[in-house]
Amino acid sequence: MSLEIRHISKRFGNYQALRSVNLDVQSGELMALLGPSGCGKTTLLRIIAGLESADQGRILFAGKDTTDVHVRDRQVGFVFQHYALFRHMTVFENIAFGLRIKPRGQRPSSAQIKARVADLLKRVQMESMADRYPSQLSGGQRQRIALARALAVEPKVLLLDEPFGALDAKVRKELRRWLRRLHDELEVTSIFVTHDQEEALEVADRVVLMNQGAIEQVGTPQQVWDHPASPFAYGFLGDVNLLHGRAHEGLLHLDGLALDAPEHRQAQNAQAMAYVRPHELQVERYRSGASGMVAQLQRAIVVGPLARLEIGLEANAQGPQQALEAHMSADRFDELGLKEGEKLLVSPRKARVFLHA
Repeated sequence: MSLEIRHISKRFGNYQALRSVNLDVQSGELMALLGPSGCGKTTLLRIIAGLESADQGRILFAGKDTTDVHVRDRQVGFVFQHYALFRHMTVFENIAFGLRIKPRGQRPSSAQIKARVADLLKRVQMESMADRYPSQLSGGQRQRIALARALAVEPKVLLLDEPFGALDAKVRKELRRWLRRLHDELEVTSIFVTHDQEEALEVADRVVLMNQGAIEQVGTPQQVWDHPASPFAYGFLGDVNLLHGRAHEGLLHLDGLALDAPEHRQAQNAQAMAYVRPHELQVERYRSGASGMVAQLQRAIVVGPLARLEIGLEANAQGPQQALEAHMSADRFDELGLKEGEKLLVSPRKARVFLHA
C-alpha cells in the first residue's frame, strides 16, 4: 500500500514538532526516518498510525484520505522500542492476541489462528518458543515476537519505532539484517524510525533525513551518502571533518592549499566550509615546500585492518588548532612508519564545499 503525507504540521505547546512535512512512500518499500532526537520522526510515525492527530495536513493510504480514520481501522501494525508484550501471555497468545479480538464477523477460526501463528513463528525463526513467556526470552527474541504480533493481523503498513534501540550492538546488527530479509519476503510497506545512520543506510530502500521538524533530504542510502544536500546532512551521515576557508571564483582556499569548488564559480572571497570524510584525507610525512595543511599526529589507533589517526591541524589565520580524524589501511600506516607527535601534511582528496549562509 502506498502512502501520501501532505503538509503535516504538529505543535506541542510552544514546540513545533513538524513543519508542513510532505512525503510519498511507495507500495512495498522499506523506508527509514532518520534524524537526531527531537527532530519529529516519532511524531510523524505516530500520526501515520493514528496514535497522534496532526494540527493540519492529510494522510492518504492508497489514495484514500485516512486523516480522520480511527487507529484500529487503518490496518497498521506498530512495533515499539520496548516490545510492549503481554507478560502474562505465552509467545503463542501474544501473537494470536490481535486475531482473537477482531470483531466476530472478521475473526478467524481457532484452526486458522493456530496456522497463522505457526507460520509467523517459523518466519521469525522461533518455532520452539511458542509456550514460553516474555520473561524467558532475550531482548532480541522479544523484539521478534513483537514484530510477529504486529504482522499477525496482516497490516497494510508496518511502522517500527526504534525497533532495535534497546538491544546491544551485536544483536542490533543481526536483527536488522534479519528484518531486511523478512521484509523482502513479505513485501509489506514499512517505515522505521532510527537515529542510527548505519542502521538506516544498511536496511532501508530510501532514507528520509529529518531535522527540526522538517525533511532535509530523501534518497537511496547511496544517494544521501554520496550527495548530502546540506551541511546538516553531511555532518549527520557518518564521521566528517569540517574545514573553514574562503571560496573565490571556483576555488576553496585553505591554509596551505587550494581545492576545486566549481559549483561556487560566482563566489567572491566568501566564507566557506569544506566537509571531508576521514577516509578522504590524504596524510603524508611533512616535507618542506610540499603543498598541504601542516598538522601533528596526536594519536594513532590501529584495530584490525584500519588505522584511525587523530590529527591536530596547526593554528592559522582561520582559527586555533583544530582536531581532525583520518583513516587509512593498517598496512599503509605501517608502511609510512608514522609516530605520535610527528609533523604531517594533510590534504583532502575530495571535499564538499558550502558557503556560509
